[in-house]
Amino acid sequence: MLMVGTLMHAKHLSRSPFEIAISLVVPVVQAVLAVYLFRSGGEQDRLLQAAVGAGLMGVWSSVLFGSGGAIQNQRWQGTLEMIMMAPRRPVVVILPLTIATGITGTYSLLATLIWGRVLFGIRLDFAHPYAFPVAAAVCIVALGMFGLLLASTFVLMRNANALANVLEYPVWLVSGMLVPLTVLPTWTGPIAAALPTTWGARALHEATTGGPVWPSVAMCLAISGLCLALGAAALTVVERRARVTATLALA
Repeated sequence: MLMVGTLMHAKHLSRSPFEIAISLVVPVVQAVLAVYLFRSGGEQDRLLQAAVGAGLMGVWSSVLFGSGGAIQNQRWQGTLEMIMMAPRRPVVVILPLTIATGITGTYSLLATLIWGRVLFGIRLDFAHPYAFPVAAAVCIVALGMFGLLLASTFVLMRNANALANVLEYPVWLVSGMLVPLTVLPTWTGPIAAALPTTWGARALHEATTGGPVWPSVAMCLAISGLCLALGAAALTVVERRARVTATLALA
């Protein structure tokens, strides 16, 4: 069911003109901005890291807005009630939505790397070339699990994109996707440590520049599992609440 649902929602996203336009334009713009920012700061040796960070930002945006948009689209189309009434746990029905957005978001990471290579001549010399695809896959899974946790609130909100707009930039910063965590205030440390996006971004950066990749991958998977458990519990709670109050379509 997870495989069929993920494939169906991935096909649905691939046929949305809005999703296609965002996926084509935003990653390239972010990559250009990141490269010029690093160049102006005299950090030529970190251009590959800038391209990877910009790609991660695109994947996160895809998951965040894709998860919220998917729930919202189901509500607009009048199918959200049928999805929540399916004889399966809500997490099994909603999880393919978030996984599909993560998979389609992988284009952002690939596009920024290819764009950086073609336009700026960035050499794709990864310190751990074999660990990089593993870290990328784990990071995408982590984003999908985090999206599932957020989806429980999206089910109850009339305009899910309102919450997505609030979360996009803070998670970029606190996760260290582009800006090092060492330059952020110390009070952001515990928040960053609790986010799977932080460990996924760290694993990718370590695979790019060198460092212990596998501890970060393990932490990313552990927190992703926690997000899956919390998201499953939260979806069950909000589903029951919506059924009792009969407000699922009007939430």
